[in-house]
Amino acid sequence: MRAGSLNRIVFKYKKKLMENTILIAGATGNLGGRIVRELIRRGATVRALVRANSDDNKVAQLKQQGVEIIEADLRNKGQVTKACEGVACVISSLQGLGDVLIDTQSALLEAAIAAGVPRFIPSDFATDFTRIPDGENRNFDLRRAFMKHIDQQPIAATSILNGAFADMLLYGLPLFDTRKKQVSYWENPDWPIDFTTMDDTAAYTAAAALDSSTPRILRIASFQISPNELVAVSEDVMPEKFDLVRLGSLQELAAYNQRERAAHPEGEGEIYPRWQQGQYMQSMFSVHNESLDNDRYPDVHWTGIRELLSSR
Repeated sequence: MRAGSLNRIVFKYKKKLMENTILIAGATGNLGGRIVRELIRRGATVRALVRANSDDNKVAQLKQQGVEIIEADLRNKGQVTKACEGVACVISSLQGLGDVLIDTQSALLEAAIAAGVPRFIPSDFATDFTRIPDGENRNFDLRRAFMKHIDQQPIAATSILNGAFADMLLYGLPLFDTRKKQVSYWENPDWPIDFTTMDDTAAYTAAAALDSSTPRILRIASFQISPNELVAVSEDVMPEKFDLVRLGSLQELAAYNQRERAAHPEGEGEIYPRWQQGQYMQSMFSVHNESLDNDRYPDVHWTGIRELLSSR
């Protein structure tokens, strides 16, 4: 075989490998681990960027799946840039406050750009925070700040907005209390709320990471359901009687959240203080996805509310 032909074959192989190689930060986390699984299922080559103090058992589980483990200090640009070389997309499923969502993600973003990575999926998995006013949700404020930063950088970014994680309905939310057999709401009992399971979010994220032409924002939901509808479905699936309880108006909830935040400044150093939980409820009843991008990847199975509740 001539050298020129061999070089072309090697080039095509390397190009194909890069198109199929995804780096994920936060792979030892709940959502991150699910994204890894879905990437592997789709035939991707997966690199996991982990810290030196990462859980050994979780790292071992990633290795067993064939994931390439790269231990690096996320503050070390040289180490992280090297980890990003030859990667088609970087996924961040990191969770935290400003030091993580802004500082650490910015360092990861800077390294990805330095390595020539074409695409970045930030840890924006949430209700559509682009439509939430400043100050109404502390954690969304942080995501919005990073969104402004990434939009000024020479890299394509895609945020996946999935509403609330539907899995929380199985473990207890103020709006769905299976112990008290109660569905609670603020303002409007017919307001459709966006819910997406973590598995569905992971499957969709994996598909998006391997798609070279994703738009800036993708909006998804496994299902959209109002408190009134949730009562009816719950009574049918379980079957038990559920009460629908109005907790107040959105204005009253917003005032409560403001009072609680002012009264508990120690919560500023916590990811999920009680007042932040109230802010999430306020956001869920304030905005929802008017249109969905669910059909972009036809092979993604969307978990319905009945299927979810039946899995309890």
